[in-house]
Amino acid sequence: MQTIRLTICMGLCVLLLAAGCGRQQQESHPLPASLTLAVGGENPEGYDPTLGWGSYGNPLFHSTLLRRDADLNIVPDLAATWHLATDRLTWTVTIRPDVVFADGSPLTARDVAYTFNTAAVAGGVLDLANLEKAEALNDITVQLRLKQPDITFIHYLITLGIVPERLHGPGYGRRPVGSGPYKLVRWDEGQQMVVEANPYYYGVQPAIKRLIFLFAGEDAALAAARAGKIDVLSVPSSLATREIPGMKLHVVKSVDNRGLMFPCVPDTGDKTPHGLVVGNDVTADVAIRRAVNFAINRQALVDGVLNGFGRPAFGPVDDLPWDNQAIRFKDNDAEKAGIILTQAGWLDVDGDGVREKDGIKAEFTIVYNATDSLRQGLALAVADMLRPVGIRAMPRGENWDRIKNELVHSTVVVFGFGGHSPLEMYKLFHSPGPEPSYWNGGFYTNGVVDGYLDQARAASSFADAIPLWQKAQWDGQTGFAVAGDAPWAWLVNLDHTYYINQCLDVGRSQMEPHGHGWPITANINEWQWTCE
Repeated sequence: MQTIRLTICMGLCVLLLAAGCGRQQQESHPLPASLTLAVGGENPEGYDPTLGWGSYGNPLFHSTLLRRDADLNIVPDLAATWHLATDRLTWTVTIRPDVVFADGSPLTARDVAYTFNTAAVAGGVLDLANLEKAEALNDITVQLRLKQPDITFIHYLITLGIVPERLHGPGYGRRPVGSGPYKLVRWDEGQQMVVEANPYYYGVQPAIKRLIFLFAGEDAALAAARAGKIDVLSVPSSLATREIPGMKLHVVKSVDNRGLMFPCVPDTGDKTPHGLVVGNDVTADVAIRRAVNFAINRQALVDGVLNGFGRPAFGPVDDLPWDNQAIRFKDNDAEKAGIILTQAGWLDVDGDGVREKDGIKAEFTIVYNATDSLRQGLALAVADMLRPVGIRAMPRGENWDRIKNELVHSTVVVFGFGGHSPLEMYKLFHSPGPEPSYWNGGFYTNGVVDGYLDQARAASSFADAIPLWQKAQWDGQTGFAVAGDAPWAWLVNLDHTYYINQCLDVGRSQMEPHGHGWPITANINEWQWTCE
């Protein structure tokens, strides 16, 4: 560990020692041979799409069958045509015949079938359990057969990068070969990654031929940017008002949200098959959950915790096509929160400022990842907002593994989600199994909501599914929105904030998903230097 730290420090020192002439070099050579990015950490599991690489961003080294453009429309990538059979069980995809991998070998339908079949049994973050079999019919045609109709399966056509069957195996993620716009040249784990343009790429060749991804801590990366050695820097909103010479702020709207997930069942002593405690007697009362939602001032969270870079969140899919605008409500309403609590029998009978009911205090712990200052800030601010309505919330930082593996079913948790597929909504709100992990860790259940979600997945087209996704949120009578069961208190949607070289044009960024991966690179073959 000491050696790794020394190596990283020496590498950053070299960057900073060169900084004296760094900006001058940029001014005299306005088209650098490479571009340096510090936009997040490396993927410790490697860069294997069958294990989840690229599922929350751009796979970079790999092509996908389909992709989303800047407006989130579905457009072709590898696919020339795609068709869903009338029984909604078989996708038939014809791929471009001119595609080769970065090593010059042809990409065929057999590689596509292999990728999907492998991902389905790989045990990674991808859930392709509904895939019965992928089969190549010829060199350019693949069939993907499902066990049951599921319109959201198209999400995997958009996000799963295709790997070469003959090269894939243990260790592939550290030496990935794909057909995307860039190829991996060198990965110095813990330090940097060097990639170069793939000369065999079938699409628009990127203008920037060499990228260096720097893996450094926040302070070190900021120092390197100030020294002129970084061209694209991702920063938290708390740092997004600083001036960095030679760089400009680039703000990207996102569906990267943060919210409070409530345990929705009482603590009856039940445990999961793995022995985890289930339930919370306070948050099991919908009145508590609804009161929390009305008491919170979301705009104040945006202004204070996010430094103004974001927008209030009222649901998990704000501003996406399947968002139900009817779920919006007036928050920062302590009076309404108080009425809800009083009518439900939560009263402060002993005058200590905390309501109680049937001998139970209106209090609960809010846990958050102890290494995440933003989630900590949200938890602390929410606790302050709940105090005037008679709810005592006690923020506590915890190890993230302990949160996910021990506390998630019995404790209020600050979580973050946000993707480009309604499948995420299904996972969050459909009735869970006996061991739901963190997706529906609060054990929320509503049979009507389940019905809408199931019908949406089984719809004949993506467009036909949208009204059903919206009804699951609120149909006028029930739903998982605040007017209904309120299993969450959604808080904020983050803006993703970057500093970029003032001579760099990154085009029009799409609304970005939750911040895993490198979502800003989704349109990287459009980037170009502008200074002459």
